[in-house]
Amino acid sequence: MVAEGEDFKDVDIPVSTTQQDVSPSQEVTPSPQSPTRVDTGGHGSIQSLSPAVRYLVDTHNLDSGKIQATGRNNRILKGDVLKYMSTKPKKDSVPAKSTTATTQTISPPQMSGVKGHKTPAYEDLELSNMRKVIARRLTESKSTVPHAYATIECTIDAILKLRKSFARDKSKLSVNDCVIKAAAMALKEHPKVNSQWKDEGVVQMANVDISVAVATEQGLITPIVTDASNKGLKQISENVRDLASRAREGKLQLHEFQGGSFSISNLGMFGIGEFSAVINPPQACILAVGTSKLRLSSLNQAQTVMTLTLSSDARVVDDALAAVFLQSLKSNLENPMRLGLL
Repeated sequence: MVAEGEDFKDVDIPVSTTQQDVSPSQEVTPSPQSPTRVDTGGHGSIQSLSPAVRYLVDTHNLDSGKIQATGRNNRILKGDVLKYMSTKPKKDSVPAKSTTATTQTISPPQMSGVKGHKTPAYEDLELSNMRKVIARRLTESKSTVPHAYATIECTIDAILKLRKSFARDKSKLSVNDCVIKAAAMALKEHPKVNSQWKDEGVVQMANVDISVAVATEQGLITPIVTDASNKGLKQISENVRDLASRAREGKLQLHEFQGGSFSISNLGMFGIGEFSAVINPPQACILAVGTSKLRLSSLNQAQTVMTLTLSSDARVVDDALAAVFLQSLKSNLENPMRLGLL
């Protein structure tokens, strides 16, 4: 029973004594219950503590002998413990040791002070204005243009024979010149591919102006073969050689490399089998030309095969349109006389 005016938290809770092991034949006589008494660990006298007081003392490892009691019969109340904890220095209150293992964070060693460790040598390279423009344009293209890709193989044995006939006439003709002309005629056949994405809409270009990627020491530049569909192979070949030469010398005028309606990038001369090129906005397409390689046909005849990969802006050229365009391009390359290729 709790006496009137006494806090129930300060009343001793009787607990049963520990029973000893007995045999079945022995009778167990219940012992009278007694209040729980707590040993303070040598810090003070043995006192009878309430559950609330005992919890605080055990949790904070306090010496109950140093706590001034204000309860009846000189009993320590919960308020006495809280007052003691608030007035005494924290060093007197030591948290009980936990059995849970603590994790220690170890910072990695600083390699700069380790004997024998050398900082890798490097050099900051200053970007030219052209490199900065290229970086900005490529980032813009890959982050804003939804690239779609389509690849096709074509045999170029007829093109190689055509080159030999030009060589007998002392005229230089490259495979890339033939690709430019074949692409121009395919664009004429499929004008929707010869388009650009501008102001959230599609703009179809009237002329077929093909940008040809040329590598220079300053970076990649794309001089333009204007009105390529209306030029012959010999004129395109001369035009490309002149533009490429002046591009490497840095003598191109702005209108000669800014604009264009379609781009071609050829890495075949470097032995690259196939690759995917990055679209040059606002153009909708770029054709990547790989190297040629010998392969046996289904009739066990040797043939020269080249891989072409079209990167297209999916907002302008869908997969079906890209497929029919590549089929026309393949037909033009495999049949040089088709559609007035010469």
